[in-house]
Amino acid sequence: MPATVIPGYYAPHLIYGPRTDARPARTPDHGRMEPVKPVPEDRAAEPVTEYVQRVNRRIRAFDHRHPLLWDLTLTGFWVLAALVDGTGDGWRSVAHDPGVPVGLVLVLSLALSVPVVWRRSHPRGALLLTLPAALVSAWSGAALQAALLQLLLVHHIALRLPLRNLWWAVAVVAAPTCVSVARYGDSAGSWNQQLGSQLVAIGVAALIGITVRTRRGYTEALEDRARRLETERDQQVRLAAAAERARIAREMHDIIGHNLSVITGLADGGRYAAAKSPDRAAQALDAIGTTSRQALGELRRLLDVLRDDDQDGTGPEPELAPQPALTDLDRLLDGVRRAGLPVRTTVKGEPALPEGRQLTLYRVIQEALTNTLKHAGPDATAHIELSYGSGGAATLTVTDTGRTAPLPSRTPSGGRGLPGMRERTSLYGGTLEAGPRPAPEQGWRVHLHLPEESPQ
Repeated sequence: MPATVIPGYYAPHLIYGPRTDARPARTPDHGRMEPVKPVPEDRAAEPVTEYVQRVNRRIRAFDHRHPLLWDLTLTGFWVLAALVDGTGDGWRSVAHDPGVPVGLVLVLSLALSVPVVWRRSHPRGALLLTLPAALVSAWSGAALQAALLQLLLVHHIALRLPLRNLWWAVAVVAAPTCVSVARYGDSAGSWNQQLGSQLVAIGVAALIGITVRTRRGYTEALEDRARRLETERDQQVRLAAAAERARIAREMHDIIGHNLSVITGLADGGRYAAAKSPDRAAQALDAIGTTSRQALGELRRLLDVLRDDDQDGTGPEPELAPQPALTDLDRLLDGVRRAGLPVRTTVKGEPALPEGRQLTLYRVIQEALTNTLKHAGPDATAHIELSYGSGGAATLTVTDTGRTAPLPSRTPSGGRGLPGMRERTSLYGGTLEAGPRPAPEQGWRVHLHLPEESPQ
């Protein structure tokens, strides 16, 4: 598989090949210099943090798939630990009254450990279930260590419920300590030490739950933000792709539509001239060939922009050419005239326009003459009036003397011609009007106005 270098990431092993440590190592026996053998990448030592994170992810994934199984497993562990402590002599070493019946100790151990199974679904209810057993354990003097499982329930209350629930949770957990102090006095230490130690333990359990909860909320916020950013990025990509498709469609329409109209006009003229003037027919065929080659060249340059198969940069550079400008207008008009449409031009002012505005005027003229070639009929003529103002302002009027009745294909609802002209004009805050000339004149009129450039 070929290596992929991520921008901004220094990966010398991807540039120069597999790593070989060239530093010599001196052997202790005879001092000969030998290169150190490279360690295979698949046998490299894995950092402890990555190992722990991977194990943590697997445990969380298993818990997500089988939450009840995980709860039963963990609860079973704590029940077993409580029963082992209750059946042995471990609880007597800390009990205020070692003579508590073993049967009562076992019942209390189960009552304190079994509710842990609901620690995630109903932590508040589970804590209330352990309260009677904790009170009996404290009053009887057993002081079972299984009562410490209440701290686990406090942790889950801080993790999953509103924080106001901690106040009564602290009272529930501290109540057995108060009962033990009231019944047995200072037999196991001063009352302030017992109560203080219990409150510190409760505070630590609650603080851990709040910390985990805050961290989890922060992680979820980051994940949500990443998802929203990804969605916005995809939307921007789709919008950019749609805009690029519209631009390419507009350019292809201007290129192909105009040149095909010119070729059609030349072909019609050559057919009529073939019987009477073979020389004129040959000239028409030559013009058709020239126009076709120009159209293919422009189309190839446009499609070269879309090529993405030359990723390594070893292929030939795409042929580039500047966008047409008003200096190319004479060549455009010559092609139209060869197709059989007489065109007159009237220019006022000095053409000092930016390239973008020149391209807009050029494409509008091209589209207007193309429509005239298509729909004006025989014996039609066209007139172009172009006036330049100050600050990049310009006014363009293209009229023809073709058929007065507007054809459906000439209206804005058909094709990409008129919408494309309006899109180009709107880029510079201009206006464009297209429609039949007012009576008694015949033909079609396209009027464009570009205002002055706004100061930056």
